[in-house]
Amino acid sequence: MLLQFIQGTYIIAGVLFILSLAGLSKQTTARLGNIAGMVGMGLALVATIVHSVYLSAEGEASGARLSVWLTLGLIVAVLAIGAAIGIPIARKVEMTQMPELIAAFHSFVGMAAVLVGFNSFAVPGESAGGAVHLVEVALGVLIGAYTFTGSVIAYLKLSAKMGSKPLTLPGRNWINLFGFVLFFALMIWFVLAGEQNPTLGWILIIAIAVIGFLLGLHMVAAIGGGDMPVVVSMLNSYSGWAAAAAGFMLDNNLLIITGSLVGSSGAILSYIMCRAMNRSFISVILGGFGVDTGTVAASDAEQGEHREIDAAGAAELLWNAKSVIITPGYGMAVAKAQYPVADLTAKLRAHGVDVRFGVHPVAGRLPGHMNVLLAEAHVPYDIVLEMDEINDDFAGTDVVLVIGANDTVNPAALDDPTSPIAGMPVLEVWKADNVIVFKRSMATGYAGVQNPLFFKENTQMLFGDAKDRVEDIIKDLGNLA
Repeated sequence: MLLQFIQGTYIIAGVLFILSLAGLSKQTTARLGNIAGMVGMGLALVATIVHSVYLSAEGEASGARLSVWLTLGLIVAVLAIGAAIGIPIARKVEMTQMPELIAAFHSFVGMAAVLVGFNSFAVPGESAGGAVHLVEVALGVLIGAYTFTGSVIAYLKLSAKMGSKPLTLPGRNWINLFGFVLFFALMIWFVLAGEQNPTLGWILIIAIAVIGFLLGLHMVAAIGGGDMPVVVSMLNSYSGWAAAAAGFMLDNNLLIITGSLVGSSGAILSYIMCRAMNRSFISVILGGFGVDTGTVAASDAEQGEHREIDAAGAAELLWNAKSVIITPGYGMAVAKAQYPVADLTAKLRAHGVDVRFGVHPVAGRLPGHMNVLLAEAHVPYDIVLEMDEINDDFAGTDVVLVIGANDTVNPAALDDPTSPIAGMPVLEVWKADNVIVFKRSMATGYAGVQNPLFFKENTQMLFGDAKDRVEDIIKDLGNLA
């Protein structure tokens, strides 16, 4: 009866996870989606603890060593350690650090799958054993190991602890192919001889883990900075499949459901983002584009001279405008400018100016990064539009404010077939009457590609910290009122 109750709770938790994803598909229902996910996770945690205690009680009755109280003590200790680490991190991490934090968390999921695979081979459960189980172990270890090192590299790149330039080893695609062929050969050997010869089995499963670690390190290191948003989504998908593999090894239906949801949704999101960047998903995995961030391209002199504007001039343009579009990017997040941007939006709308936001699908370094920042600053949902919804409106816009965006507003993507970002759909801000670009310097964006927008006749550069410059504009608007 108790086991039926636990399985029923798992099913309810799985349904809540599905409802959570459905809720997160819209901004207006995202809060309810989060609540559904938290309730589902709470139920899953309680059911798992009850299940562990139940198994310990059965083992204690049959003379097994692990007592109920010891099991409870271990569970409480693990929860306490996790809370002691997680709560301070959650309080400390800024929104700008969310991409690397998520990458770091993905690495934990990957390593957990590796450890579950080792444990499942060492101590198979009652329903485990046989060729199918060994295939599950091998796949779970490989995916988990790949996710771990790949996520570590993504974390290092996103946190600027490692250069964003792709690692392009000679014959790197052949190296990857050899790694996967070697894995399949070892997996077949593991399935055929792993149970009969445990020592050989351990050698093979450790070798599979090493292959996974090396593949994750090499393949993610080969992805350039411009593709990092896709990498985060891709690793999210891998962590889901790693969790699903762990569910098969542990015979846990909830892990299978949850992992499948995360894996499939991450894969779909990665595909959507690749389409938004006009990139092949396979090409992103095999190697990205870009150079070290913050460089100034050698072709600056060929672009012409840029023009500058001060806060007072920008305020006057905005005050006299009828329509304004704001295109945010990672620079807005770094400067924490979303709050003064929201204040600026409110003042302009009160003056009768039509203000809207244009958000590129890969703006920032995390899917939905800009949407979260704007929602955090209480910008109305209905004026935050996606690229496809607003791109045709730039031609009839008086002023566009480009706040911290770079690669996502680069006309070279459409005009220069030789550009590394050629073919990538971008926000066509240069079609507006006036464009004001907020930047700290003339350095390139994260993909390391120079932006001809900065040198167009209708573009003016407003240098400095985005938050300070927006606050200056708000003060100057007060003088014009």
